Amino acid sequence: MTEGSTTKQGAFGATMPVERTTDAASLYLDLLKRSLTGALAEDNDSILGGVRTAGSTSLKRRLGNFAGRMASRVNVEVVYKKPYDPALREVGRDWPSRAESMIGLRRMENIQHCVQTVLDDDVPGDLIEAGVWRGGACIFMKANLMSRGDTSRVVWVADSFQGLPPPNATLYPADTGDDLHTRSGLSVGADQVRHNFERYGVLDDRVKFLVGWFKDTLPSAPIEALSVMRLDGDMYESTWQAIEALYPKLSPGGFCIIDDLGSHASQAGQAILDYRKAHGIDEDIVDVDGFGAYWRRRP
Repeated sequence: MTEGSTTKQGAFGATMPVERTTDAASLYLDLLKRSLTGALAEDNDSILGGVRTAGSTSLKRRLGNFAGRMASRVNVEVVYKKPYDPALREVGRDWPSRAESMIGLRRMENIQHCVQTVLDDDVPGDLIEAGVWRGGACIFMKANLMSRGDTSRVVWVADSFQGLPPPNATLYPADTGDDLHTRSGLSVGADQVRHNFERYGVLDDRVKFLVGWFKDTLPSAPIEALSVMRLDGDMYESTWQAIEALYPKLSPGGFCIIDDLGSHASQAGQAILDYRKAHGIDEDIVDVDGFGAYWRRRP
């Protein structure tokens, strides 16, 4: 909680911080992260044919998805109303239907901490997220730079923009049986993500898109140095390919953030542990919310 803040009780008893400051930049960033995560609108609808039902293996959700898609053909949206739980949104344990990010408030605050720290300490390098969904975390990265008047760093937005790849169990046994590639709700096109940047007023020539599978785009990306790298690949394969290509470019004093170290411990989490062991990385891993984690590269 920030100095000078107070608290309010959420609908389910969760204590949520409320900013009490006259600093415009702090207020802007606080409002933005609440909007991007859906906390501001208390977004918890389950839209039939939307992100929670698209590609689901549940028969009930598949039927709901079909009904929702049929309704959408005549511009009708079918919504199942659900109560909003601020405690779940705080730690990203639910899945907002309309918001630009599903990572929750604590992982958003972690992005803010990392970006503001590298700016304070003048750590050189651009910022990147590998695996962006609707772009919310990258939008927040860019907003943090803009709030400080930084016009030199690039925010790289890396994604296939067609969901996750089918598992390659031969090369990456940890991904055996993974079905994330069937979850069409994880597939968001690059044009939609660009539009989301535009909606928040943060799209400029210092935002650059890397469109394609990580193995094809990241090794050859024209990135000289990074100060913040955020990996959200879920799978062992995607996570390994991202950290292998990007970590050598991370500046001393820069931050490596893993969105799903805990939530996909046997896949993304194991890829991170294997890479750290193979390269002798021993900086302490700091937990964010039980799912996300990060460490700072030793200066």
